Amino acid sequence: MNICYNAVDRHVENGRGDHPGLCYDSAYTGVQKSFTYKELQTNVSKLAGILKTKFSIAAGDRVLIYMPMVPSAAFAMLACARIGAIHSVVFGGFAAKELANRIADCKPKLLITCSVGLEPNKVIKYCPIVDEALNLCTMEGAKDLPRLVVQRTEKEEYKDVEAGAKPVYHDYQTLMDDASIEPAGCVSLPSTHPLYILYTSGTTGQPKGICRDAGGTSVGLDFCMKNVFGVDKDSVHFASSDIGWVVGHSFIVYGPLIRGCTSIFFEGKPVTPDAGVCWRVCEQYKVTSLYMAPTGVRVIKKEDYDGELVKKYDVSSVKTFCVVGERCDPDTIHWIHKHFPNVLINDTWW
Repeated sequence: MNICYNAVDRHVENGRGDHPGLCYDSAYTGVQKSFTYKELQTNVSKLAGILKTKFSIAAGDRVLIYMPMVPSAAFAMLACARIGAIHSVVFGGFAAKELANRIADCKPKLLITCSVGLEPNKVIKYCPIVDEALNLCTMEGAKDLPRLVVQRTEKEEYKDVEAGAKPVYHDYQTLMDDASIEPAGCVSLPSTHPLYILYTSGTTGQPKGICRDAGGTSVGLDFCMKNVFGVDKDSVHFASSDIGWVVGHSFIVYGPLIRGCTSIFFEGKPVTPDAGVCWRVCEQYKVTSLYMAPTGVRVIKKEDYDGELVKKYDVSSVKTFCVVGERCDPDTIHWIHKHFPNVLINDTWW
């Protein structure tokens, strides 16, 4: 089997290529872009071809992804899965030392990164962090590790390293535009083939790399999306997390796409530009299932206790409000119930 086939190609072959698969929405830049399943297939297969042709990535090789919430990050995860490479996503908020530890442990053959990550009123240049991490890293040959860099184009100051500035840096868009590189198909793999390595936070010593396989992940997520969250192929699922955490892997990328629904790929914070941003997303995309951490809801509740910003938007499409990450306290449950009286509140506790 191949998880990328089940998440992308299968839907195209079944006549759903024009159905929106991923909707990117950045609260920082205002950029919004929707990708159909066919467009996902085009981007992912081309990137998979780049990994094979340009960087000689094959099944079993590791690829480290250190990126913000931009569409190419999801493409990179799926492209790795397409050819059997094992991806390890490192949260874009981690500093050089944390990145170095994870590189040393998983020993990637390629590092995929972005020119910048964004925080409220802050631009974080990634390439200097990557350079510092590889200088600190104990992995043999770390300083020469190839780096594929996605240049953000929304503003001039979002650019970081120009293509060809260093031999180890390769420009993502230049290679995506290279017509000589053929798109790659899905590789047939055992269901037990490793899909990804994801590291624990490291609060009790060295971070531990958790490895999940493709078959168990596919079956578990398809079951969970349907039976726990009530998601079907016509649903719109919004998990306000990040691919640096398991929620992002499971409920932004693989779970919704395997299910064949539409997934919101959101770059932002729950109160940027204000505490109504999540409700704006729900109205705009007609979100049917919402997935948030109690911490995120509490931040919104603190800013908008009376729910004035909830009333500003039409959130009637939301049928399920899932809270995840830690036990949800009763006050937060009551706040959700007051302002979303007709939804199923699903406290999964994790």
